[in-house]
Amino acid sequence: MNSAAPGAKPMAEVVVAPTPTPSPVPAPPSFANWTTYGGNSEETRFSPLTAINAQNAAGLGLAWSHEFDTARGMEATPLVQDGVLYTTTSWSKVYAFDATSGNVLWSYDPKVPGETGFKACCDVVNRGGVLFEGKFYFGTLDGRLIALDAKTGSPVWSTVTVDQSKPYTITGAPRIAKGRVLIGNGGGEYGVRGYISAYDANSGKLAWRFYTVPPAKGAPADGAASDAVIPKMQATWAGDYGKLGGGGPVWDTIVYDQEFNQVIFGVGNGTPWDRRTRSADKGDNLFLDSIVAVDADTGAYKWHYGGSPGEVWDFDQTQSVILSDLNIGGQNRKILMQAPKNGFFYVIDRANGRLISANNYATQTWTTGIDMATGRPNETPNARYAKGPFVSLPSGQGAHNWQPMAFSPQTGLAYIPAQEVPMLYKSDHPFIKRDGGWNLGIELGANTLPNKTAQLKAVRAMLKGHLAAWNPITQKEAWRVQYDGPWNGGVLATAGNLVFQGTSRGTVNAYTADKGQKLWSFDAEIGIMAPPVTYAVNGRQYVAVMAGYGGGYGIGAALADNAGPRPNGRLLVFALGGDAAYHVDHVAPAPAVVVKSTWSAKTLARGGHIYEETCSVCHGGTARSSGVVPDLRRDPLLASKAGWNQVVIGGALSDNGMVSFKKWLTPADAEAVRGYVAARARNLAVNGN
Repeated sequence: MNSAAPGAKPMAEVVVAPTPTPSPVPAPPSFANWTTYGGNSEETRFSPLTAINAQNAAGLGLAWSHEFDTARGMEATPLVQDGVLYTTTSWSKVYAFDATSGNVLWSYDPKVPGETGFKACCDVVNRGGVLFEGKFYFGTLDGRLIALDAKTGSPVWSTVTVDQSKPYTITGAPRIAKGRVLIGNGGGEYGVRGYISAYDANSGKLAWRFYTVPPAKGAPADGAASDAVIPKMQATWAGDYGKLGGGGPVWDTIVYDQEFNQVIFGVGNGTPWDRRTRSADKGDNLFLDSIVAVDADTGAYKWHYGGSPGEVWDFDQTQSVILSDLNIGGQNRKILMQAPKNGFFYVIDRANGRLISANNYATQTWTTGIDMATGRPNETPNARYAKGPFVSLPSGQGAHNWQPMAFSPQTGLAYIPAQEVPMLYKSDHPFIKRDGGWNLGIELGANTLPNKTAQLKAVRAMLKGHLAAWNPITQKEAWRVQYDGPWNGGVLATAGNLVFQGTSRGTVNAYTADKGQKLWSFDAEIGIMAPPVTYAVNGRQYVAVMAGYGGGYGIGAALADNAGPRPNGRLLVFALGGDAAYHVDHVAPAPAVVVKSTWSAKTLARGGHIYEETCSVCHGGTARSSGVVPDLRRDPLLASKAGWNQVVIGGALSDNGMVSFKKWLTPADAEAVRGYVAARARNLAVNGN
């Protein structure tokens, strides 16, 4: 150093290297998470994030994507916590990704047996999981509830929640309430008895269970939380209702209402659909098509509201339940809102289940409105198809199905993925139990599509979908976006004055939440049913959605002719300035297989009946495939009696979900179905449909 006196001229210049400035310690990452199915405890699917907003949404682009290993339907809500994105796919597989790069961190395959697909009414889908205290919980198609370590994907525990010898499935997402995992099940079309269960989140031990329909006559009580209300339930049923279980599965919505310490869940349809077969045409059949509230600690019954008492239309009341506080008539009310299949938008008091208001958000032919004195619908003449066929809007596909709606406290509007899909109901009387297919009590074949091109186009033109912005206080529609087909995706609302939704035609769209103005669109080239979510990592906001068509309507409904095999599903993640490459390979449909063999008119008629009642739910009505599963009219096996028999009777494709039908069909039945499909293939070759 220079040692001269202060102020003196130094003898020589000394250069001192500057002390290096310490590198700043990186700030810990900041996250805006999405850790449960509905985004928050109220299940509003509303995010307070505003980095993406109505002013800049046009600048969205693909940040990253991932292609999965299956073309079956994708219905999951991705979850995000601390920079990791978790999602489930068809066949109940689980993936964890770096939420910013898309790198796969781990994956888990529960190895669901392929033959389980036979039990699934509505595709081999899964709607997601829930994150809680370092674990990811999810259900499997074959009825297991599994806890995985969220960091590693290693199993922590697994428990079987159903009698696996019966046609139960799990497709819905579990929820958490007071340290317990809540899960329901499906199977109402095949004949099961529905219930909801609560399991200890740490051990997987059953805490309580609530059955939604009574035990069969003469059967003992269940030793369950629902035992106390068995007499209340039984008083609303008649006949031999336990023969097919009764139905009432809790296959989708479950919400924990912290303010009232109650679990609120939706209950599905009865088995069979037709009450004449199910319950001697008598009674409300509690708790079918109802919203039910039980004590979160014990599972004890608290209240219920039934939207379609004694239902006969497959009007599940399992659709999104959203909790909120609304000022109604100058009074703050703690309410829930729901837009179930039957076409009514309900506002219900969460304290006691009493109806506050209801109005139709979609076209209805089965009712003229709600009697507010009783809370019951006013049914139109012959709505129950007792005096002959009845065309109903909505139908069992619902004015709104499982695709979740959203609610924005900013705009005060609920956003409903609504649709119009009519159905002709014709009683199947006398009813004969069918172990190898759906047991509905109606003739599915009554809805066979026409062969003539002009008539087919006219029928398809009736199938509509729209996004409705609904004011729950005034019970009126604020705005609507019309689509050219049903079965569009669930909805996300954000504080950026945005609403996001995917469509069955394969686009992801952003609209202004207040007015419905379209701001942005991305062509995913894959039909979308799942709801988007949004999250942020280090201040950058993302929007994620699962793309992959299928599900209860999509797997069996061909919206267009000559649809080729569907591409594998994708996870799509968008951000402002995103510019990731994107490409989807589409496979052209194979030509129709024209078979030289001939069958008698009687055989073709029998084959058509068997096909429409047994095969159409997967392979499509009138053998018109949606492309999710093989189009049998184009399958080379159609030309081989032996090959066809090997699959249908021999079960050669059981690992893919196509089980052997030898328990329910004879080789002659299988050959009759082949004849019917061959006739449909000839129609395809000649008329193009």
